[in-house]
Amino acid sequence: MSWRSEHILIERIVGSRKLSNFLWALILFLGSLGFVFVGTSSYLGKNFISLVPYQQIILFPQGIVMSFYGIAGLFISSYLWCTISWNVGSGYNRFDLKEGIVCIFRWGFPGKKRRIFLRFRIKDILSIRIEVKEGIYPRRILYMDIKGQGAIPLTRTDENFTLGEIEQKAVEFAYFLRVPIEVF
Repeated sequence: MSWRSEHILIERIVGSRKLSNFLWALILFLGSLGFVFVGTSSYLGKNFISLVPYQQIILFPQGIVMSFYGIAGLFISSYLWCTISWNVGSGYNRFDLKEGIVCIFRWGFPGKKRRIFLRFRIKDILSIRIEVKEGIYPRRILYMDIKGQGAIPLTRTDENFTLGEIEQKAVEFAYFLRVPIEVF
């Protein structure tokens, strides 16, 4: 989603609050909870889950292994829920022609450097770069090449843009900033 006026272009970046992340975190949480219940029921000798009778799961080694996998899954699930609640990776790209400044803002993990804020002069932008890697897992990323700074990503690396969509974004940015487009 973006907003544009004559002198300002603002593009909002979606962070980790995506439907796929919610689904993976929920599936991982429920599956891990199931593993912990099966391991606990084999230890206590009671049925917590009616699908698997506790007599079929022996405490050593199956019950212990299932409990270990369940606890590990709960840790990974809690990590996913934390990144979703902190909305890691969200932010915006702001291009201001009137002031001649580009601002890139992202939220990171909690700590002293949670706010990632970069400012550049528009005249230091050399080009808009498109990186395309085809194959089983195609990657199409849009970068802004800045003098003395290198390439700074403008899009998320896990977004699955079609070739037409990434080209359209590159053309929009390049036309607005009046810089060339490079394809790698």
